[in-house]
Amino acid sequence: MPRFFLEEIDRTCPKITGSDANHIGRSLRMKPGENLTVCVRGTDYKCEIASITPEEVFLNILSSEPCAAEPSIRLTLFQAMPKSDKLEQIVQKSVELGVSEIVPVITRRCISRPSEKDFSKKLERYNKIALSAAKQSGRGMIPRVAPAVDLDTAIERMLETDCPAMLYEAGGIRFSQLETEGKKTFSLLVGSEGGFDPEEAQRASNAGIPSIWLGERILRCETAPLAAAAIIMYLTKNL
Repeated sequence: MPRFFLEEIDRTCPKITGSDANHIGRSLRMKPGENLTVCVRGTDYKCEIASITPEEVFLNILSSEPCAAEPSIRLTLFQAMPKSDKLEQIVQKSVELGVSEIVPVITRRCISRPSEKDFSKKLERYNKIALSAAKQSGRGMIPRVAPAVDLDTAIERMLETDCPAMLYEAGGIRFSQLETEGKKTFSLLVGSEGGFDPEEAQRASNAGIPSIWLGERILRCETAPLAAAAIIMYLTKNL
């Protein structure tokens, strides 16, 4: 069943407008009486098309329920900016795995250091990738790719979550030692090519963010966050 995302839904006169409405009528060639799903912040609304115009699709709400594909936790990925198009892959796959937000971070060893102006141009594409991945994986909300931040800002935001953690190739505890029971908000800090400078790692540790070690095998910066996200989803019974 086709899925469409809205920020909110007017239960008295539910409708889809804009490019999605055009897509429903022109590309999908859907007609009144056919069903579709509208996703609003983690809730799935099963709807029947009442009528279609070139600009609007009017709906009848048949039922609603929490999206079964949405995790019971909120995981924010703080990803140090990788080079080339690796962030696109990280965004796509982390959304499929259940990540709620991706925040690029500029750290000392980042090779890619786009200006605010240049990054703002890429941000729209990253969020389009997140939208496409959310539709493909049946998510009930669209994870956001946020503007890039520095490490200190990332640490501050991580400390607002119930369970922050940093992947560190130089050592740390195992994921099995991380206390996840009863935690609802998680944050994960992952380095770019070359990992973290020791002083940066110490800064995060001093702030109270535990270091997680993934073992002797060195994972690429586009592999590590996906492996870690999958482990967190498994530990919290979301995978």
